[in-house]
Amino acid sequence: MSTPPELVASAKQYNALIGKLRRESILAVDTEAASFHRHANRIYLLQVSTRTETAVIDPVAVTDLTTFGDVLADPAIEVVFHDADYDLRLLHHQYDFQVRGLFDTRVAAEFVGEPGLSLAALLTTHFGVRIDKRFQRADWSARPLSEDMLSYAAGDTQHLVELRDLLKRKLEDMGRLGWAEEEFRVLEGVRWKAGKDREPAYLRIKGAKALSLRQLAVLREVHRWRVGVAVKLDRAEFRVLSNEALLDISKSTPTTVEALARIKGVGPDTVRRRGAAILAAVARGLALPEEDLPKPSRPPKRVRQPEIEARIARLKTARGAVTKRIGLPPGVIFPNSLLEAVAKSGPRNLTALAGVDGVRTWQVETFGVDLLEAMNGS
Repeated sequence: MSTPPELVASAKQYNALIGKLRRESILAVDTEAASFHRHANRIYLLQVSTRTETAVIDPVAVTDLTTFGDVLADPAIEVVFHDADYDLRLLHHQYDFQVRGLFDTRVAAEFVGEPGLSLAALLTTHFGVRIDKRFQRADWSARPLSEDMLSYAAGDTQHLVELRDLLKRKLEDMGRLGWAEEEFRVLEGVRWKAGKDREPAYLRIKGAKALSLRQLAVLREVHRWRVGVAVKLDRAEFRVLSNEALLDISKSTPTTVEALARIKGVGPDTVRRRGAAILAAVARGLALPEEDLPKPSRPPKRVRQPEIEARIARLKTARGAVTKRIGLPPGVIFPNSLLEAVAKSGPRNLTALAGVDGVRTWQVETFGVDLLEAMNGS
């Protein structure tokens, strides 16, 4: 592809591009966020390629992308992503966009048994293209963007349509195109979720659950302070203060600037600019009444279910045979979580097996009988 990428940073350029895209039957799309640098989950670049041209849309300059959403949702246009899940969630979160006619080259690569599933590995293997890794953690929110950064961003979609063609032929030759297409339809339904059902973020910091309840109270308060600063500055939380520093503060509970300054990862600038606020957060945790200390919920004690465990063991044996026959990893064929769900549900026929949440039609049709026979002890 010889045409250099066009930076679309005005309404006139954008409208002209949309006019072109509406006439295409297939597009490759990618997004660039800045989660390594920013707190807010936001798209800072949108790359789109046809079979002959690539454009990079700047959503900071072009703020109304409604018509691009219409293109993504047009069932007459196939939209190619590589590892679409996060991109689709971001597009839904920020713009309420939904994609129809999805083709995910990572899923396709899994189903044909490619040894390397990253875009870089696939492009090197099949096209001899090597991706410059300098910009993997670039700050895509920065403006202006250098020509090298734009070329890097464009490289994520420039070869995707060609890669889709190659992988689709392989899927067809192996009789697995229907498998991939079913996964594509499932992916089209992914949506952004705020994660409210997960445990609090401070408890997910490595080492948090080894702290005493009082230390946990300090960690909670210092973590809340960090989130507040990160939101205000729109800066990634670890760039305000690292998890390791938060944990050490919670363990040592400093009460003076001198003690705070001795903690690894708390530099002089942090002490000067934010030391008082950090110490105030520590003091709040130390002053909390005993009855208000955090009480992390513990997972319920697992009760042994010998019959279910025996079913899982038989299912894994059957899956092993299928893995050898099909030549794909067990996690692609039938993940452990799905095996457990089937074992607990105890379906007696293919219809019941297909009704287990997460089980795909291609799995039922390809080796459903094998699973049922194994689970039921045949």
